[in-house]
Amino acid sequence: MLTYSDVTIWNALDIFHEMRDTGVRFVGCKDVGLPKEKLRKLVDMMKNAGRTVFMEVVSESEEATLRSVRTGIELGVDYLIGGAFVDRCLPVVKETGIKYFPYIGKIVGHPCLLRGSIEDIVVDAKRVEKLGVDGINLLAYRYDGDVEKLIREVQRAVKIPLVIAGSIDSLERVKKMVDLQVFAFTIGGAVLEKKFSSGNTVRDQIVAVLNAIK
Repeated sequence: MLTYSDVTIWNALDIFHEMRDTGVRFVGCKDVGLPKEKLRKLVDMMKNAGRTVFMEVVSESEEATLRSVRTGIELGVDYLIGGAFVDRCLPVVKETGIKYFPYIGKIVGHPCLLRGSIEDIVVDAKRVEKLGVDGINLLAYRYDGDVEKLIREVQRAVKIPLVIAGSIDSLERVKKMVDLQVFAFTIGGAVLEKKFSSGNTVRDQIVAVLNAIK
């Protein structure tokens, strides 16, 4: 994710150019941080490079979330992840061909945090699965409880895939995602903060992550 602190970074196009030869197939941004025309240029660049493009919706209000969903559709992203208000957003996404992985549980603040009991989060996971979403965007490492138990309980409760998003900031956590066999996970600010390698470039960080998941 070309993001930092839940905002698309101002130089996202330059950073994508630096990392485009690393072999990463999934690349994304947030719905906030850049004006629409720059987001359009970024999405077009990523798609033209053959990447699968994700947009994570972190807007807090219902109307802002709906606007972001419509923007993602207009830009032609492949996946819309995050965002609450599933009952309102799902009808907008249906029939577009875009995969929709909303948040579950109680989402608070920005950067987004996940709160509530594991039991309540599991109930919400079942609810959105029944509504017909394609998957779930789970803020597991933004949760203030037992992260591994949370992931495993949600995995047991639903048959749709999980994207684990937020605060995956160590190779240990990367390897945990592999062990748990999640569909995908997001990394953003930790790459810019050089958490994964002693190398000085974004490319060095991404290569270290790719090596860890082999």
